[in-house]
Amino acid sequence: MSYYNHLQIKEFFSVVIGAGGAGMRVALHISKMGFSCALISKVFPTRSHTVSAQGGITVALGNSHEDHWEWHMYDTVKGSDYLGDQNAIEYMCKTGPKAVLELEHMGLPFSRCKNGRIYQRPFGGQTLFYGKKQAARTAASADRTGHALLHTLYQQNLKNKTTIFSEWYALDLVKNQDGRILGCIAFSIETGELVYFKARATVLATGGGGRIYQSTTNAYINTGDGIGMALRAGIPVQDMEMWQFHPTGIAGIGILVSEGCRGEGGYLLNVHGERFMKRYAPNVKDLAGRDVVSRAILIEIKEGRGYFDDVYGPHVKLKLDHLGKELLELRLPGILELARTFAYVDPVTELIPVFPTCHYMMGGIPTTIYGQVITVDNNNKNAEGSDKIVPGLFAVGETACVSVHGANRLGGNSLLDLIVFGYSTGSYIQKYLEEEEWPVRNATNSDIELALARYTKWNNNQPSLHKENIVKIRQDLQWCMQNNFSVFREEKKMLEGLEEIKEIHNRLNNVVLQDTTSIFNTQRIECLELDNLLETAYATAVSAIFRTESRGAHSRYDFPFRDDKHWLYHTLFLPQHNILIRRNVNMKPRFRSYFPPQTRTY
Repeated sequence: MSYYNHLQIKEFFSVVIGAGGAGMRVALHISKMGFSCALISKVFPTRSHTVSAQGGITVALGNSHEDHWEWHMYDTVKGSDYLGDQNAIEYMCKTGPKAVLELEHMGLPFSRCKNGRIYQRPFGGQTLFYGKKQAARTAASADRTGHALLHTLYQQNLKNKTTIFSEWYALDLVKNQDGRILGCIAFSIETGELVYFKARATVLATGGGGRIYQSTTNAYINTGDGIGMALRAGIPVQDMEMWQFHPTGIAGIGILVSEGCRGEGGYLLNVHGERFMKRYAPNVKDLAGRDVVSRAILIEIKEGRGYFDDVYGPHVKLKLDHLGKELLELRLPGILELARTFAYVDPVTELIPVFPTCHYMMGGIPTTIYGQVITVDNNNKNAEGSDKIVPGLFAVGETACVSVHGANRLGGNSLLDLIVFGYSTGSYIQKYLEEEEWPVRNATNSDIELALARYTKWNNNQPSLHKENIVKIRQDLQWCMQNNFSVFREEKKMLEGLEEIKEIHNRLNNVVLQDTTSIFNTQRIECLELDNLLETAYATAVSAIFRTESRGAHSRYDFPFRDDKHWLYHTLFLPQHNILIRRNVNMKPRFRSYFPPQTRTY
């Protein structure tokens, strides 16, 4: 059956796929400038995963002490283990204060200092005077900053008349013969209505893909949809081996316990009651980079100094009770609620069991600081090629790789990433829409059929003698990634994991979509999401095997040291050729000299 004949067309100047903080910030600017904008979200916008961000927005406002964007830039470059692009990091840190004050003027309810200014708390890896002293730089709304941000942006989008398609699922990008992106195909989860969203500018803002792992802080919706859509359109992905494992997920469950807990004065203990981080990061202790703290926790457990029980499994403890009930209720009310509900402990009087859990995707779709998606001009598949812009396509937020996070993101920089590059992308799209003419070559019927291919495939899958269960396949993939591509890695295990991913991919041929109805067909969504999970997992696996060093979140037993001579490069996975190449790290900030790579200690 051809679904093309039943396809409606809705035309907008711009379509934004994903209604988290990044997507809504882009859409807000486009709508404010008077251009029509479709905002597509597979959940109600305020249920997007930005709502779960707890700690705050790291930015050099100077409300707690003297501060400077260059100190923030130094910390971010060092935190990235020198894999971050310094032009992009400079742009983010320098323009961050203006972006945060703009949110304040929109009505975001920040916590306040006694003098009325925005409250800023200490966070990991943040220092003054280029590493000399701990900084309090992370602007917070108690421990629900993402919630406050998302609701503020949603209200502003309603005010500015963004056209919101809530509970719509985007299938794939529509690409014409010239390689220009001309929108996407999406369908209503409620009714099954299929629509071609035709647009001059298409923005991928679909968030991360942490659900490739068995233990993750990510919501069930974080299935790497943007990564899958980009790869199927022949667009490369960058640094996919770099996944951040947050040190403090609730043990056995994976729900996030904010770094803000340690910023307010909490600390980690092993089974002997020792504050063990002083052995791994003697200067900043529990406020070291997240990759450093996660590795320390796992080493403590491996060497017999962790806790273990049947309820939580292996873990260490997070101590907050010494901070007092009044401060905890003022600064960390959400953490109290989460710990009582899911860990069955009261942090006012008890220790919280914690264990590292997958949290953030540092890699993603490579972009400029204006959100333009980058591919490589690479006719010879063995040559490295040069950067080339994909016309009509933009990416922003966690699904993008600008790259400001490099090999390890610093806490609080994710929300800053959303608002800074959300604004810069929206501003560039405004200019793009004003100056660029509508492309002469529209998408052909075959271009649109190609974007519908997955929908058609799943609807037409024939019963097999060996029927596979979609849930079982997803669980097997998650355990494969957890066991072979976690905090510590080695080639033998990763190669075994890659073969397992290939076998899991082959098993998809034996999955039958038993429910082919249109109305609220959640099984169809699960099947389509699994496609994207597998694309994301495969890109992660081959990238991790390719990088033969340890840097930031990518830690290998068989290559335990950082190797700047051979690996001070981004990895780029090219889906057309199924190969990886290196891409240069940008070491050319505009307003100051670059920070040369140094030994990374805390």
